[in-house]
Amino acid sequence: MKIVAIVLFVLMYVCLIALPKRRAVIALITAGIFLALGILPLRELPDAIDWNVLLMILGTLLLVDYFIDSKMPNFIADKLLDIAPNVMWVTILMSLFSGIISAFIDNVATLLMVAPVGLAVCKKLKINPVPMIISIAVSSNLQGAATLVGDTTSIMLASYAGMDFTDFFWMNGRPGIFFAVELGAIVTIPIMMILFRKDTEPVGSTDKTVMNDYVPSIMMVAHVVFLVIASFIPDKPEITNGVICMACGIIGMIWEFAKDKDSSRVVKVIKNLDYDTLLLLTGLFAVIAGITEAGVIDDLADVIASIGGTNLFLLFTIVVWGSMLISAFIDNIPYVATMLPVLQGVTLAMGVEPYLLYFGLLCGATLGGNITPVGASCNIAGVGMLRKEGYEVSFKDFARIGIPFTLAATLAAYIFLWVVWS
Repeated sequence: MKIVAIVLFVLMYVCLIALPKRRAVIALITAGIFLALGILPLRELPDAIDWNVLLMILGTLLLVDYFIDSKMPNFIADKLLDIAPNVMWVTILMSLFSGIISAFIDNVATLLMVAPVGLAVCKKLKINPVPMIISIAVSSNLQGAATLVGDTTSIMLASYAGMDFTDFFWMNGRPGIFFAVELGAIVTIPIMMILFRKDTEPVGSTDKTVMNDYVPSIMMVAHVVFLVIASFIPDKPEITNGVICMACGIIGMIWEFAKDKDSSRVVKVIKNLDYDTLLLLTGLFAVIAGITEAGVIDDLADVIASIGGTNLFLLFTIVVWGSMLISAFIDNIPYVATMLPVLQGVTLAMGVEPYLLYFGLLCGATLGGNITPVGASCNIAGVGMLRKEGYEVSFKDFARIGIPFTLAATLAAYIFLWVVWS
C-alpha cells in the first residue's frame, strides 16, 4: 500500500503541474482514491484536514473584500509609490513588509492582508502582479520561522524543546534562530534586485486615493492584534486562530450590512470567496495525511538520520537541505513532528546538543515550501488570489522566483547556524 500511496502522490503532482486550472479537482480526486483504497481511513479524514488554516483563510477573505472596497490598499499603495524610486523597489519593499508582519502572525493571514496592497500597486502602475504577489508569498513563508508565534512549526519546536519566546532571539548565550532567518531575508534583497533588474520604470501616483470607510481596516488590524495576543496563550485549542479570523470576518460583514442595509453586497462577498483554494487545500491535507499514515514520512526521517550517521556536519547538511526538498512537496507540520524525536535521539547518542539540528530542521522545512506553488498554504492562497484577478501561475512562473529566493535564504541560514551553533 505504501508504494501505491507514493505512486498516486507523484501522479498528483505531475497533474498539478500539467493542469494548473484543475488543481482543486486533481487534489480532491486523489484524496478520494486514498479514501477508497483505505490508505487514509475514512474515520481519520476529519482529523487530517487542518480546519484552523481553512477557517483562517475563509475568515480573512470575508474581510479582504471589504478591505479592498474601502480603498485602504490603494491608499497604502500611494504611500509606497511615494517612497520607492522604481518598480523593482516597490516589489522589494512589499516583500520585506510582508516578511516583518509574518514574523508575528500566521503567514496565510499575512498574505491575505498584504496581497491586496500589492494588487493595488500593480493596478496603479498597470503592470503584471504575478511577480509581486509571489514575492510577498515567499517572503511571508520565510519569516514564519523567525519567532515562536510566526508559524505552527515554530510553536511545535518551542513546545518540544522547552523554548520560550525570547529563546528564538537569544539562547544559551548565543544568537537564536531569529537572526538566521533575518540574515536569510537580507540576502534575498540582492536576489530580488537581480530578478527584477529590468523593472526600472519610475513610479508615482498623481491620482491620490480618498478613503471612504475605515471599519474594514480597523477589523484587519484587530484580527492581527488578536492573533498576536492568542499566540502567547499556553495550551490553547488548535483551532483558535481560525476562530479569531472567522469572528472578525463575520463581525466585519455584520457591521457593513448594518451601515449600508445592502444584502446584495453580502451575497456578492460570499460568492467571491476563493472556493478553489479552499478545496485544493482540503484535498492536499487529506493526501498528505494519507502518505503519513502509510509511513512515507517516517521512512524519509529514518533515511535522513541513517545517511548522516555520526558525522554532525554531514547530518546537519542533510537535515537542512533534505528538509528543504521534502517540504517542497510534503506538508512540513507532520514532517517536523516526525523529525524532532528522531533528531533528539541521534544527538543524544552522539552526546551533543540538539539545537543545531532543531534549528536546521525548522529553517529547511519552512523554506522548502517556497519551491512550488502548492508547497505551502500561503503560496496556494496567493496563486488563488491571482487566479481571481485573471492571472494563471504556472510552476515555472513560481519557480523563477521561489527557487533562487529559497536557495539564497537557506544557504545564509545554513552558514549562520553552523558557525554559531556547531
